[in-house]
Amino acid sequence: MRIILTERKKRSERISRIIGLSLIVILIVAAGSISCKKKAEEEATTEEGVVIKKGINEFEGVVKVAVGKYFYLPSAKGIDMVFPGTAESGDASTLVDKEVRVRGEFSHDRPSILVVDTVDIKEPEKEWKNIYTRIEEVVLDDYLDSKYRDEFKAFKNIAYNKSEGWEGTEKAKVYGKLEETTVTQAGEEKSSYKIAVLNESGREIGKIIVDNLTDYALYSLKKLKLFDKYWFYFNVKETVDWRIRRRTRELFHADVVFAGLY
Repeated sequence: MRIILTERKKRSERISRIIGLSLIVILIVAAGSISCKKKAEEEATTEEGVVIKKGINEFEGVVKVAVGKYFYLPSAKGIDMVFPGTAESGDASTLVDKEVRVRGEFSHDRPSILVVDTVDIKEPEKEWKNIYTRIEEVVLDDYLDSKYRDEFKAFKNIAYNKSEGWEGTEKAKVYGKLEETTVTQAGEEKSSYKIAVLNESGREIGKIIVDNLTDYALYSLKKLKLFDKYWFYFNVKETVDWRIRRRTRELFHADVVFAGLY
C-alpha cells in the first residue's frame, strides 16, 4: 500500500513540475511576443533595409537629389527628407552635393517621411555648422502618401477618339514617359511637359498635357533617374478639343502629383 501511495505521489510531483515548466515557457513566449510587438511599434524598416525608429533619428551623408522642400540621402534609403528651409538657407536644392547631418522626427502615420528638425553642413575645416532649425509645423501640401495611391484609377486602354474613357474620372494614373520641352513666356524660358501614354505592348496611344508638376512629383522622378518609364498619378482636367485631339493625339490636361515605378 505504501509503495502505491509513493508512486502516486511521485507521479503527481512529475505532473506538477511539467505543468510548472509549461507555464514558464508560455510566459517567456508571451513576454517575447510583447517585446517584439513593442519594438515593431517603435521601429520601422524601409524596403531598402534602413532601420528608423519612432521619434528623433539622425542621418549623415551627401545630398544627391533635392527639389523644393524634399531631399534624398543615400544613408536613408526609402525615406524622403522634408526641409522647408528659411530665408537664410533657401530651399533644399541648396544642399545638393553637400555633406550634411540631419536630425528629424519619424512617425508611423507618414512611414516614408522624415520631418527635418535641424540641418548641419560640414565645412572645409571638417566642422559642423548649423544652417537650419525648425520652429514651426511643416505643411505637406503636395505630398502623396502611398496609402492613398489606390484612389487613382489606372488608364490602360484609353484612345484619342473615346473621351468617355477619362471624362468623369477625377484621379487617375497612366504608364508612360515624360516629354520635356522649353517654351518662352514673357521673355522667360520655362519647361513644358507632356506624358506619352504607353499601352501594355509599349506603343504610344496618346499624350497628356501637364499643366502642373508638383515639387514632390519632380523630386520622385529625379530619384528614379536610371529609368525612363513610370506610373504617373494625376488629377484629370479638361479634355482637349476634338479638332486638336484627332490631329495631335493630345487627350486631356492634368496636374501630376506623383510618379513612380508602380
